[in-house]
Amino acid sequence: MIQFPVYLDYNATTPCDPEVVQAMLPFFSTHFGNAASRDHIFGWQAKEAVTYAREQVAQLVGAEPAEIIFTSGATESNNLALKGVFETYASKGKHIITCNIEHKAVLDPCTHLEKLGAAITRLAVKESGLIDLSELENSFRADTILVCIMYANNEIGTILPIQEIGAIAKKKGVLLFSDATQAVGKISVDVNRDGIDLMSFSSHKIYGPKGVGALYVRRKNPRVRLTAQMDGGGHEKGLRSGTLNVPGIVGFGKACEICLSKDQNQKISTLRNKLEASLLNIKGVLLNGTKDHRLPNVSNLCFKIAEDESLVARLNKSIAVSTGSACMSETLEPSYVLKALGLDDRSARHSIRFSLGRYTTEEEIDYVINELSNMIHELRNEPVTEQLKN
Repeated sequence: MIQFPVYLDYNATTPCDPEVVQAMLPFFSTHFGNAASRDHIFGWQAKEAVTYAREQVAQLVGAEPAEIIFTSGATESNNLALKGVFETYASKGKHIITCNIEHKAVLDPCTHLEKLGAAITRLAVKESGLIDLSELENSFRADTILVCIMYANNEIGTILPIQEIGAIAKKKGVLLFSDATQAVGKISVDVNRDGIDLMSFSSHKIYGPKGVGALYVRRKNPRVRLTAQMDGGGHEKGLRSGTLNVPGIVGFGKACEICLSKDQNQKISTLRNKLEASLLNIKGVLLNGTKDHRLPNVSNLCFKIAEDESLVARLNKSIAVSTGSACMSETLEPSYVLKALGLDDRSARHSIRFSLGRYTTEEEIDYVINELSNMIHELRNEPVTEQLKN
């Protein structure tokens, strides 16, 4: 059975898993206490639930529970990491290395820090979306305090070589921060194996609720120190003040637990590969990024059709896809990520990101293949007779 419209925008957000919703419900009503209330059972219950969720979140990424700081989401985590490191370590240096396909939640804070005196090196990427590791190594300076490289790109799905990057940063004695929002819960992420010192991720990308995320902050070898960006109350070890979103945190924890118990990558990648192979059979359809080093659920395709018309505009009533990051959907500018790969404006505008998820079905993929095939034939004024191979 097909649910309409077909949802293939899982990189933007995911629906809450029913088990997540059930875990959260009591904390809206029965167990509604404030986790900071120390004098009665309502507060104790809330604190106990947060403690358990912190353990669940930490286990998913190979961290210690005490290294997990709860935030409102990855954007806040990114700001806390970048600005917190800059303020704390500015006496040692003000140079930060990042790359030009980072999410805007990293690039914009970096631009803000430049106004405060930071020196930002933005590494270019290859056509694959990967950085040149030798260029990274040559970018270090005596005053470099942080390397900030995403784990996986949200638009093209490219997985960056974080273990190698972590080894280089370690050799240079510099902290590594990674925005792992698209990687956590989809592929294996282990902060110790990967040599990560700070890492952001978010609940709503892994079938948890919106409005809650985490920042991993390493406690030893080295112990990372941050300057808080929100003051008042000393919550989360003084790094993130504010009443904790207990229902959201409980849901986040449950979502992480489910990710550990349900490995659906094989099913998702099989469906992704079927969609991609069929669409690439159409003349003028090309893959953006790399076919090898990428997330199992993402395919970003460029549709070089004859008519200068957006396929997404035609699809939006029946198929939910995107032309780039959800945070950039309000702008008419072509994707800066695709342009960084070397695409021109027109090719970038005619590219579509398909991101599959836990609830994607083969029937939905078959429907999308046929719908897109027919639309392209119509736009090219070709007879709609040929169906794509499934």
